[in-house]
Amino acid sequence: MNDRIKPMRQAVLAGDHKACRRPFPVGAEQAFRDPALSYSLRTALRFSAICDRETPVVEKDAEIVLQRTVIAVPEVCSDGEMDALRAKYFLHERGNVSNICPDYAGVIASGLDAVLSSIEGREGELYDVLRIEIAALYRLCDRYRTEARRVGNVAVAERLARLPREGARSFADALQMFRILHFSIWAEGEYHVIVGRLDQYLYPYLAADLAAGVLTRDSALELLEEFFVSFNLDSDLYPGMQQGDDGQSIVLGGCDAEGNDAYNLLSELCMTACGNLCLADPKINLRVSKNTPIERFTEATHLTAKGLGFPQYSNDDVVIPGLIALGYDPADAANYTVAACWEFIIPAKGMEIPNIAALFFPTAVHRALHASLASAPDFDSFLAAVKAEVTAEARRLTDSVQNLFILPAPFLSMMEGDCLQTGRDVSEGNLYNHYGIHGVGLSTAVDSLAAIRQFVFEEKTVSPAELIAAIDADFEGYTDLYATLRYADCKMGNGIEEVDELAKILLETFADSLKGIQNERGGIFRAGTGSAMFYLHANDSFATPDGRCAAEPYGTNYSPSLHVRNRGPLSVIRSFTLPDLTKTINGGPLTMEFHADSFLTEEGIRSVALLVKTFVEKGGHQLQLNAVDVEVLKDAQIHPENYRSLIVRVWGWSAYFVELSREYQDHVIRRQEFTP
Repeated sequence: MNDRIKPMRQAVLAGDHKACRRPFPVGAEQAFRDPALSYSLRTALRFSAICDRETPVVEKDAEIVLQRTVIAVPEVCSDGEMDALRAKYFLHERGNVSNICPDYAGVIASGLDAVLSSIEGREGELYDVLRIEIAALYRLCDRYRTEARRVGNVAVAERLARLPREGARSFADALQMFRILHFSIWAEGEYHVIVGRLDQYLYPYLAADLAAGVLTRDSALELLEEFFVSFNLDSDLYPGMQQGDDGQSIVLGGCDAEGNDAYNLLSELCMTACGNLCLADPKINLRVSKNTPIERFTEATHLTAKGLGFPQYSNDDVVIPGLIALGYDPADAANYTVAACWEFIIPAKGMEIPNIAALFFPTAVHRALHASLASAPDFDSFLAAVKAEVTAEARRLTDSVQNLFILPAPFLSMMEGDCLQTGRDVSEGNLYNHYGIHGVGLSTAVDSLAAIRQFVFEEKTVSPAELIAAIDADFEGYTDLYATLRYADCKMGNGIEEVDELAKILLETFADSLKGIQNERGGIFRAGTGSAMFYLHANDSFATPDGRCAAEPYGTNYSPSLHVRNRGPLSVIRSFTLPDLTKTINGGPLTMEFHADSFLTEEGIRSVALLVKTFVEKGGHQLQLNAVDVEVLKDAQIHPENYRSLIVRVWGWSAYFVELSREYQDHVIRRQEFTP
C-alpha cells in the first residue's frame, strides 16, 4: 500500500467520508409513491430522485469515484401499502431483489449507450423505465465530471467524458464502470448484490494494460486497492441483520467451463490488496479443489492471519457435481459464485432465493421426543420418528412460501439473462428460480440423538420420562443428568463415526424430503447446512438432550455445538466431512476459530493451510476460519474505542467487532479456539 492509498484507507476507518451525507428530504418520497403508478415506474422515479440529490465528491488524486451521499433509499410503497402486500402475498425479507449476481461484464464492455441503442423504438415498461434511469445516471456522472474538472482531477474528468456511455477501454475504466453499475443497483433499492467472479471478467482489461505497458504490477495493485477502499464508502448504508452484513462478496479462482484452473494474476492481486488494506469489505471467497496447490492455501492463510475472517473456501469438487445433480447446466455449475454469505448461485441466470426459509433440526428432535420416545421400542424406531418430523417440517416450509411478490428491479434486469431482449423484469423470474432452505442446529440435533441412543436405549440409565421432564424443566432440579448429558463424549466434532453417521442421516432426510417439489416459479428447493442469524434468533426456546439449556444459542452454521470441547481441529474436520455434502448444496460452511498465535510463524501458517487442504481433500464443501484472541475480544467489549479496526467472521460475512451487538460478540467469544 503506497502513500496515495494509505490516507484513503485511514479516512474510511475514521469515517471522514460521512461528513458529506444528508438525509433524503422529508416528504419528497411522495413524488414516487403515487398508488396510480406502476411499481416499475415508482422505482425509476425514486432512482432519478436519488441521483439528482447526490452530491458529487471527487478528491484531486482519486482514480475511482462515486459514493453515496443520500443516506437512505426510501421505500416506493407506504407502510400501509407494504402491509397490504404482505397480507396478500408472501414477501421475502424486504420484498426486493437480493442475493443475486448480475452480468457486469457485458455492460462494462459495451457501455449504456449500447443498451439504449438496443432498445431504441421498443415499447414496454422495462424499456421506458430504463430510459428514465439511464438518463438520471448520466446526469449524475456528468455532475461528477464537472466536479472533477473543478478540483483539477483531469484523469477522472476524462474518464467520465466516456463512461458510462461508452464501454471500458482499460483496467481503470473497468473498475470505474463497475463502481457506477454497483452504485446504481443499490441506489435502485436492491441489496446484497454480489460482486461475483471479478478476477474472471476484469482480467482481460488488466492483461491488455500490462501487455501494452500502460500498467505495471505495482500500479495495477494501487488501482485495485483504491477500488477496494471504495467498497467501504457506502457499506454502512447497506441493509443487513448486523453492520457488515452487506453482501459485498467477491469469488476468486476455481475452474472454468473446461475444468482448467482459473486462478490468475488478478486473483493474486485481489488477495494482496485485501491483505494490505485489512478492511471488512469486500469479502473474499476462494474456490479451491483437490488440485489446488498448497502454496495457494498458504497464501490464503496469510490473509486469514490478518484477522479478516476470510477467505471463505468453497470446494469445486463437491459444489459443481452437487449443482449438476440438481439439474444445473454443467457450464453454469462451473461458473458458480456465492451469494451474500455462502449460498451457491449462478451469475446473470438466476433469480434464486437461497435463504427463503430455515429448518430447525432440534425442533424435529424435540417433537419426536414428546410424541414418540416413550413408546419407541428401540433407537431406530425413535430415529424414524425424528426423520418423519424432518420431512413434515420440510414440506410445511415449502408450502409456506407460495404466492411470492418481489418489487421490480429494472436497472438490475438490464444485466440479467434475456430480460433486456424479452422486456421481462428479473423479479418475474430467470433461468434458475430455485429456493434454498437453511438447516439450523444440526450438531445440537446430532448430539441429542447420540445422547438418547447411549443413555436411554443402550445403557438404559435414563428413562424417557426422566429425560422429557428434565428437558421441560430446562434441567432445573436435574443437575446430575444435566452434567452427564452436557459433558458426554458422544458429540459431533469428536470424530466418532457412529455419531457423525447421525448427521449424514439427518442431512439426507432433509435433502430427500425436498426432492420432486417445485416452487410456483418452476424451480426446486435446495437443502443447506447454513444457519444465517438463526443460531441466535431461533424459533426454538427449549432445552435439548445434549445438555444445552433453553437460552443457549446453537453453533454457527455447520459447526460443533458451543459447549463441546472437541478433540482438536482434525477430529472436527473428520466429523464434518463424513456426510455426502453434494446433497445439501445450498451451502453453509464449517466455521472454526483458531487462536491468533497459531499464525505467528510460517510453520503455524503452513499447518493451518494443510488443515484447509485436508478439509477439501476429505470432501468438505465450505470452510471459514477466524483468527481470534478471546482476551483481546473481551477487552474490545470494555474499550471499543481502542479496537475500531478489529474484524471477526460472524456467520457468513466479516464485520468490525465493536459494531456488532453484544449477543453476536458474545457468541464469537464462546466459540472454541483451536491450535493446529
